Amino acid sequence: MQKILVFTDVHFVEHGQRIGHLDPEDRLLSGLRHALAEVPDAERIVICGDLAHHGRPAQYERLRAALADCPIPVHLMIGNHDRRAAFCAAFPDAPLTQAGHVQQVIDTGDYRLILLDTVDEDAEIKHSGRLCTARLDWLRAALDGAGTRRVIVFAHHPPMDVGFASMDRIGLTNKAELLALLDAYPQVCQIISGHVHRTISGGAGGIPTALFKSSCHQSPILRPGMDEHTSIDEPGAYGLLYLTGAGVVVHSEDFDIPGRQALFYD
Repeated sequence: MQKILVFTDVHFVEHGQRIGHLDPEDRLLSGLRHALAEVPDAERIVICGDLAHHGRPAQYERLRAALADCPIPVHLMIGNHDRRAAFCAAFPDAPLTQAGHVQQVIDTGDYRLILLDTVDEDAEIKHSGRLCTARLDWLRAALDGAGTRRVIVFAHHPPMDVGFASMDRIGLTNKAELLALLDAYPQVCQIISGHVHRTISGGAGGIPTALFKSSCHQSPILRPGMDEHTSIDEPGAYGLLYLTGAGVVVHSEDFDIPGRQALFYD
């Protein structure tokens, strides 16, 4: 059984800056230490976008330094807070499509992981995402090449509404187009997303879909009067995917919980 660690919405800022009172680098490094200690046989890490809080070069440089000593491969995606050019300048070895999008395919055992770039830097609705024709064509080719492998699709913006009006407004604007494409490929068994800073599960076009919390700051249940900028200081979290012969098993794990200790009972 293969194990994949998933972090999302790490939101790096410059040295000395904070999001509220939180240091995103401290939070990510704490999460990585926890994950690598608890799952020492994990084969790789996927970070599902919103790498930098403002998409500035110094924020990406700080992230690159923080990940330099990670003992297993780390695959980076970008999200709505990211800027493609600044990311590519800091991570020149990141896989790009011919059209210049941050997308890649990872084949591992009987699975194919497809990492998408949902960033829309010209979005009419700020922070919403979109998959243009070039990205959808690339995805179709990646799906065609999957053969008999099960496919997990990673997209920063979830291709489903989550029930929070302000978050759904800045979701994936052409999710119906994406789901119509995925519907033609029965190998697609799981979608993984971030963006909402909350643990959510559901179905997108009938495909099991899981959203993970941020390693930094989280979203509460958004009530009337709250918007997508409302955050709370809950523990950070990461996802853990078990890739089994029967399908994908999805876990979400909080870390840095004050007073947490193991309980034993008969």
